[in-house]
Parts: sequence; structure tokens; C-alpha cells
Amino acid sequence: MSPSIRVTVWGEFRHEKKNPKVAALYPQGMHETIAGFLRTHADFTVRTAWLDQPEHGLTDAILSETDVLIWWGHMAHGDVQDAIVTRVQKRVLEGMGLIALHSAHYAKIFKALLGTTCSLKWREATDKERLWNINPAHPITQGIGEYFEIPAEEMYGEPFGIPEPDQLIFISWFTGGEVFRSGATWQRGNGRIFYFRPGHETYPTYHQKEVQQVITNAVRWARATVCIPDACPNAKPLEPLPADPEAATRPTVGHR
Repeated sequence: MSPSIRVTVWGEFRHEKKNPKVAALYPQGMHETIAGFLRTHADFTVRTAWLDQPEHGLTDAILSETDVLIWWGHMAHGDVQDAIVTRVQKRVLEGMGLIALHSAHYAKIFKALLGTTCSLKWREATDKERLWNINPAHPITQGIGEYFEIPAEEMYGEPFGIPEPDQLIFISWFTGGEVFRSGATWQRGNGRIFYFRPGHETYPTYHQKEVQQVITNAVRWARATVCIPDACPNAKPLEPLPADPEAATRPTVGHR
């Protein structure tokens, strides 16, 4: 039997404490709602972490035991410590998967890994969102039909300031007429990244079965298969080298 996929679901856990509407939809926090449906799968081991924990709940020990990190952020991107961003980025480059949800497009970790503005236009109103599955053979879209709809969601519109995706998975259309690249993947170092657009806090999006299916599929797709630490060792030759007459006078140069 294959070892379970170790998932850490990270959320700010701020809106749920400040906005009664959000608290009614997600009484234990959005991160716990996501963790809850993932825990119904026997091949997942799931933990949660949030912003106001020490080290934002993302210690070296926890990250070393995480195959896939799911990130939801919105109102407090600036409160995330840069040292923790660097720590998470290192783990992704080593092989950990990252799933960025909704407003995590503007999270420090997402922008650091993609290297672009990740900006967009938005509207919180009464839009219906129709997500078109444009990559039906991809593992992330398994069990999803030609499209699915979310009755009410925050609108995100193009242009979306991301680098060209390795694979485009979903394109959304909104009642107001906008379209958006709402599901996309990238490889950074040894880690896989998936961005999935739906999930504004004042809508019950994470209770919808299609959204849950996409996130579940994405965890299996993004799971870490390697952990290759960053290193720059001084390498000894495998074969004898010719004598170097200038070696004694050449200054030693260190590498980091």
C-alpha cells in the first residue's frame, strides 16, 4: 500500500472571526472545511495551520512532513513573514506541491514562485461563474464534466498577471461578461503548483462537490515525489586529472 499523501491546509483564519456571514458558512474556519472533505479520503493525512500561530503554523518540522501545501489568503498577505515565505519557497523547489486558492493569487509565496505581479480585476456582486474544463484528459479534471457552474461568486477578470502556464486547466466565464484563466499549473524546481480561482469567503464555494473534487484531484497530482535539497557541493573528480601547473598560485574562490 502506498504511503498516504501528507497535506497541510493553510488559511488566514481572520475573516471567520470578523465577519458573521463568513462564520456562518465556515464556523470552524475555511481551512477546516477544506481539510474536512479531504479527510474523507483514505489516502490523505491532513493537518491545518493558520496565520496567527507561531511561525504561521509552518515550522521546518511541519513543512518537512508536508507533501502538498494548500494556501488560502486574502486580507492579510502583508502579515505573512518574509522568512516563512522563503522557507515555503525552498520546500516547493525541493519537491513539495503547492495549491493556491482564490485570493492566494496575491499571496507572497505565489508571487515569489511565479515572479510576476499576479494582478487582476475583480467584482464582488451577483455573478454566476461557469468553469469550462478545457483539459479533460488532465488528472485534475477527472470526474468533472465539460463545465460546472457556481451559482454566485466573486468575479476575477483578465488580464491576469501570471507567466504562461505550463498547462491551462479551466477558463471561467462570469455573468458580467468577463473571462478568466481560473485553473493553471506550473513546475518550479522539483515542485508542482496549481492555482484554482474559486473560493471567496462570503460564498459557500468550498461546500460544492465539484470544487471539492478539483481540489482533491489536485492534491493527488501535486504530491511530492522527491525531496532534493538545494546544495552547491565541491565535487571531486571521478577520474584522475592532469597536473595543473598553476594550481599553487591560483586563489581559492568559494561558492555559496
